[in-house]
Order: sequence, then C-alpha cells, then structure tokens
Amino acid sequence: MSQFIAITPSRCIGCGTCQSDCSAAHAAVGLQSEPRISVIETYEVSAAVTCHHCEGAPCMAVCPVNAITKDPRDFIHVNEQTCIGCKLCALACPFGAIHPSGTSTAGVAGIRYATPTYPKSLDPILRYDEGVYLRAVKCDLCNFDPEGPHCVRACPTDALRLVDSRASLREGNGKRQAAIVAANDIRESLSSIRKEKNEL
Repeated sequence: MSQFIAITPSRCIGCGTCQSDCSAAHAAVGLQSEPRISVIETYEVSAAVTCHHCEGAPCMAVCPVNAITKDPRDFIHVNEQTCIGCKLCALACPFGAIHPSGTSTAGVAGIRYATPTYPKSLDPILRYDEGVYLRAVKCDLCNFDPEGPHCVRACPTDALRLVDSRASLREGNGKRQAAIVAANDIRESLSSIRKEKNEL
C-alpha cells in the first residue's frame, strides 16, 4: 500500500460529516452514493473505519469477475460497472471496509417492488432486496478528485488524515538511523569514561 486514511479515534466525535461528504462527492461523479467510510460508536469511543488498501488485498483475490484491481497509484479500486454484487469481497475483507450498495429498478417498465425495511442491526451483507442491483463500495481515496479524499477535508476535528506509507517508512528509517548514531555516541562516551576510571 502507498496511501491510506489514518484515523485518530480520540479525536473522532461521531458526527458523520465524513460520511455525508463522501456520499455527496461520489454521487456527483455518477458513482453509488453509499459512503465509503463507516463510523462505529461505542460508549467509550467513536471511530471511522475505511479501507486499508492492503498489500495482499484479499478482496481482490476472491473477486470472480476481476472488478477489484490495484491502481497504478497503489490503491485498491472497485469497478462498479464490472461488479456483479456477489458480496465475496465484503466477506473476505478483514476490516469490514467493503459493503454492498445498490440502485433500485423500481418503476422500470411498470414493475414496482416494495422496499422491505430491516432492523438497523442487520448487516448489509445479509440484506436482499428484489429488484436492486448490488455493487461493492469501498474507499477509493476519491481518486477522481486531485485534491484527495473528501472525508479528510470535511472532518471538523482532524481525526482523519491521508498517510503516505512510503513517506512514513522513510521517516521511520531516518529515526532508526538517528537512534543507532545516538546509541553509538553513548557507547563511545561510556567507553571513554571506563578508560578514564581504569587509568585512575
């Protein structure tokens, strides 16, 4: 993975602004309006959950029609036009970051299907609506917008940020090298102190 959205749960207030901005941005470019980010709330914490753009991408491995691919910019992308709505990717995702969403065909050619209501606790993977064509939706880092993910810009508490894993790796390597240099300096200082003690 190259880029992903990092979440700081201690800053998240569960307002859902990230979801509404995500939904509006995708609908504006003709994609499913289902938000690509979820907000999980408990008594102790609220936090956003989104795709990690995994290196191994189990969702991509199980897709029977190759609708999920790795973009040249190193993020995992779902082609909504190719997706057949089988839900295998949602089952394979270890983070619960993919979910089905669909468009109703109600009213087409005089056919109308009553939309059933489900309890809020029922997971979208278990739902089935006759006449609704499902598609997998997941975070695409708003790749259609050069300014980047809308959820990051919309978050009022800066709980979300776009992270470049390569830059993080370089920064981590720099810190490790600095720590090695510091440790060597300490060893040399201790060695010279011991030498001075022995000479006394």
